[in-house]
Amino acid sequence: MITIKSRKEFEKMAVAGQTVAVVLATVKEAAVPGVSLKELDAIAAEVIRSQGCTPSFLGYHGYPANICTSPNNVIVHGIPSDRRLVEGDVLSVDAGAIFEGFHGDAAITFPIGEVAPEVQLLIDTTERALKVGIAHVIAGARLGDIGHAVESEAHRQGFGVVREYVGHGIGRQMHEDPQVPNYGKPGTGTKLRKGMAICIEPMFNLGGHETTVEPDGWTVVTADGSLSAHFEHTIALTDRGPLVTTLLSATDDDLAVAPRSG
Repeated sequence: MITIKSRKEFEKMAVAGQTVAVVLATVKEAAVPGVSLKELDAIAAEVIRSQGCTPSFLGYHGYPANICTSPNNVIVHGIPSDRRLVEGDVLSVDAGAIFEGFHGDAAITFPIGEVAPEVQLLIDTTERALKVGIAHVIAGARLGDIGHAVESEAHRQGFGVVREYVGHGIGRQMHEDPQVPNYGKPGTGTKLRKGMAICIEPMFNLGGHETTVEPDGWTVVTADGSLSAHFEHTIALTDRGPLVTTLLSATDDDLAVAPRSG
């Protein structure tokens, strides 16, 4: 069921979203060669709680960590481990936070040091696709408009578009209706309306679109071993239009809520 949120509920989502933004910025800064993925998870846990929030992921269907850390050919849901980052890695970090029962959810991908030009192009294209998708979050638009816009960015560069894992609605639950695919046909799908909140999260692969799940039941990898990139934001459709709650610079007059400091 699609839930419609009030302004006050969006305010709570904005606090959660700003916390997620701080988490991602802090983890990215700490992600240097020699740092382990578990160390990044511990940093994220400290930030989430310091902002007066709780982690969305920890314990979700049994998930054992505070964030997802997905290096190289891992697309999503990578469990933080003792693996240490090395120069040339590509790392995707997905984080979620809850404030007074409402969620924020976002992801970024970045290189550890220098990477090949085609790898940087993959990262840049995936991030650009997210921005293009967000531009279509307007009342009256349809989810197919978003999916088509995202998919088109990947096809321009010949990247694979992950189809088994998609964006989603968000609010009191981290994953709500509707599903938000990274592909689609303009003018089709659920119509967006004021009060909805969705997460758009393109996942592009340097190779094909096929995926497989590792024996831990969580870690999703590219079937062909190619590198992958993943970006995500939470977007609220407010009275004043779309608000990306997981941007550090979110400043909508009605919803400008600074991160809590303890």
